[in-house]
Amino acid sequence: MNRQHMIAAIGTAAVLALLPATAAHADSVRSQQWGLTALHTDEAWKTTRGKGVTVAVLDTGVDDEHPDLKGSVLPGKDLIGFGAERGDRPWARHGTAIAGIIAGHGHGKGDGDGVMGVAPQAKILPVRVILEDGDPSRAKARETRGNALADGIRWAVDHGADVINLSLGDDSNTAHPEASEDAAVQYALKKGVSVVASAGNGGEQGDRASYPAAYPGVITATAVDSTGTRASFSTRRWYASVAAPGRGIVTADPDRKYYSAWGTSAASAFVSGAVALARGAHPGLSPAQIKKLMEDTADDPPSGGRDDSRGFGLVDPAAAITAGAKLKPQRLTSASYGEKYFGPGPDDDSGGSVAAWAGVLAGTVGVLLLGVAGYLWRGHRLTRRR
Repeated sequence: MNRQHMIAAIGTAAVLALLPATAAHADSVRSQQWGLTALHTDEAWKTTRGKGVTVAVLDTGVDDEHPDLKGSVLPGKDLIGFGAERGDRPWARHGTAIAGIIAGHGHGKGDGDGVMGVAPQAKILPVRVILEDGDPSRAKARETRGNALADGIRWAVDHGADVINLSLGDDSNTAHPEASEDAAVQYALKKGVSVVASAGNGGEQGDRASYPAAYPGVITATAVDSTGTRASFSTRRWYASVAAPGRGIVTADPDRKYYSAWGTSAASAFVSGAVALARGAHPGLSPAQIKKLMEDTADDPPSGGRDDSRGFGLVDPAAAITAGAKLKPQRLTSASYGEKYFGPGPDDDSGGSVAAWAGVLAGTVGVLLLGVAGYLWRGHRLTRRR
């Protein structure tokens, strides 16, 4: 395993506090999902709920039997191969929480109970690339090297993902970019897959850069509370794209209880849900267009348009869907230039410019001179033969 196995999944895995007992009942759980209201999901759902969109959750695994996710979780991949298993307490808690925020559909009569996700009709593609904080096998992971995150990204792309959620990261003192991970992210983007990552929870420990959040092209989520204010733990960095709910977030758990969680992990999940809605409404848009759309339509932008705390503002899928209708899908092209290195050059004037006519005249004169020279040379040879 690579260094991603040595770190805790950012946010919810480390901080899970039980809600009051009544919160396990439907009305109380749904009423505490303030993030859905903040993202204007009711307005967005008039157009799409994410049907036809697949979101890969690269995490600790996802409980595909959870009532709020049942039927929405596709067959996934375990790139670790050891550690906690279904039935163990430290199994798939973080990943299930993240999947619920993205695509939970509730349960019970009319799906009125449990957690509702931002894109409740989207599919979840689970890819296990990290271990839970409480997994006893984490010690073994520290001694094992590999490339799980990069491999997981490529696997997700090759198995139908439209969006990849990375609610994880390394913002330790030794954090640094990994060429294989960067290449995997670029592979996803070139294949038309949007990549979303959490900014990091180091806001109170020096705001160190976090990877994969800092890789080019990633839509990076910072966290805000219910007032729209930056959460103190949320990392402030140049790569911040948009903000999303990240404190007091109700999440699902394999134990069938609901927990209150915080972290940029949750914020990333909200943004992935928003991206899923935008892609559901406008499937032809490229990852670069989706990223810019999220930024351009963000609600409550900071003074000056952007800052490192909240990026361009609070992500707003409803506004993104409306604005996306005006965009023309961009064809994905290679970064190479083919046979043309400097483009076609300026267009000719309708009446022809002096420079253009001078070029034509010079070319014509050159051809005539070559013709005359050839004639004289031929005539000279004929004269000598006589």
